[in-house]
Amino acid sequence: MHAGQMPDKTLIYVELLDEGVDVWRPVPAIPEGADVYRLPDKKPADETWAFPPGSRVRCEARLIDGGEQLVACTEV
Repeated sequence: MHAGQMPDKTLIYVELLDEGVDVWRPVPAIPEGADVYRLPDKKPADETWAFPPGSRVRCEARLIDGGEQLVACTEV
């Protein structure tokens, strides 16, 4: 199994809003093909995600935490 992957899920990063600095939350998302993933249905109550829980997002590889990671970029 590849690092960052879980059975039927892939670890992607979602931007947290209202943090004052760039903050990315790693979340287990369900791959739906063609770089599209479904976010978990729930999030921590004290966080504001760039995309609503349960939404479908398109991801692209970006440099995060010193390595290339999948980052949620747009809602689809």
